[in-house]
Amino acid sequence: MKYGIALFPSKQIQDIANSYRKRYDPHYALIPPHVTLKEAFEADEDRIEEVVQELSTVAKDTQPFTLMINKLSTFSPVTNTIYMKVEPAEGLMELHQKLHRSDIPNGQTFSFVPHITIAQKLSDDEHSDVYGSLRMISHEFEETIDRFQLLYQLENGSWTVYETFRLGKG
Repeated sequence: MKYGIALFPSKQIQDIANSYRKRYDPHYALIPPHVTLKEAFEADEDRIEEVVQELSTVAKDTQPFTLMINKLSTFSPVTNTIYMKVEPAEGLMELHQKLHRSDIPNGQTFSFVPHITIAQKLSDDEHSDVYGSLRMISHEFEETIDRFQLLYQLENGSWTVYETFRLGKG
C-alpha cells in the first residue's frame, strides 16, 4: 500500500486554498490542502506498524512550531504549479529532517520546499494569467502546528488519514 506523511493547516487556510484548488487543481478531490513532509512510499502491513512506532517517537521528540505563509509562489518553469509558500521555519525543517533520518522508507525525489499547492497542471497561458492575478492578493497567515498525519492512498487515488501524531506528547 502507498503511504505519505503530511501536515494539515487550519480550516481557515484550507478554505482559502480550496477556493483556488477547486478551479485550478485536478487533485482537489483527492486530498485536502496540506504540506507534504514525506513523499509517497510503499509499505506492507507489518512494515507500517514499525513506521507508526517510529513516527510516534519522532512526534514525541518534536515540539509544536509556528507555520508561516507570507506569499504565493510558483515552481515555473519546472512545472506550472502555484502554491502558498510556507516559510522554512526551524521547527518545520527539524521535523522534516527527523522524518528523513529515521527508519521510515524514503521516496524523496525533490528537495524540500514547504508549500501548499493551490494550482497545478496548468497550461503556460493559464499559469501566467492565474499567477499574475493571485500574486496581487495578500496571503499572510501564522498558526501553531501541533500534529502531523500518516496517510494512505485508496484505490480511487484519494488519500485518507491512517493515524495522527501529536507533537511533544509523550
